[in-house]
Amino acid sequence: MNDSQVVRKVSTRIPTGVGEFNLYLYTSDRDNKEHLALIMGDVQGQSEILVRVHSECFTGDVLGSRRCDCGEQLQYAMQLIAESGCGVIVYLRQEGRGIGLLDKLRAYNLQDLGYDTVEANLMLGHQADERDYTIASLILEDLGIQSIRLLTNNPGKISHLRELGVDVTQRVPVEPTVNADNYHYLFTKAQRMHHLLDLNSLPEPVPERKNGSH
Repeated sequence: MNDSQVVRKVSTRIPTGVGEFNLYLYTSDRDNKEHLALIMGDVQGQSEILVRVHSECFTGDVLGSRRCDCGEQLQYAMQLIAESGCGVIVYLRQEGRGIGLLDKLRAYNLQDLGYDTVEANLMLGHQADERDYTIASLILEDLGIQSIRLLTNNPGKISHLRELGVDVTQRVPVEPTVNADNYHYLFTKAQRMHHLLDLNSLPEPVPERKNGSH
């Protein structure tokens, strides 16, 4: 049991292309950062709520970078929650699997030299994945959610949340779109980080032509 707390500071209505959500902003004494919960429907006291615990990815979420599948996962979660009419996206401010934006961009440069995502993080003095889901568990507790169906391909995330007392009753897979820019990133997640991705059956994509020829 940890003694950390989150405080809900404000909530507001957010209309989007897939439907209307409520956005809650939380602060935490654990890391002094602002975290978010994007909510659709009545989740208080409910079970089997569809939840995505999403760690911030500026390059993927905002810029639409093809180096990862983060932005696609976020949009897919919003769409799926909108279709079901109820759900939560917990948006945690732990960029680059917890290493921060500066070292994440440095890791990208190492990856361009041929190192994979795990090797690049280790070379910068980090662990392969430094994320902590304590704040997510506290936000879900504040929302009064009894149990969740978790949108993820990461078994480590499921284990960590369960250790924190979150009742994860089902994993809902998030199938990525594989392209020439993210293939090795996804393959490394599957092979070295044990993410539940069936990439072995997929051929490595051929890089797209840059010259505009037909």
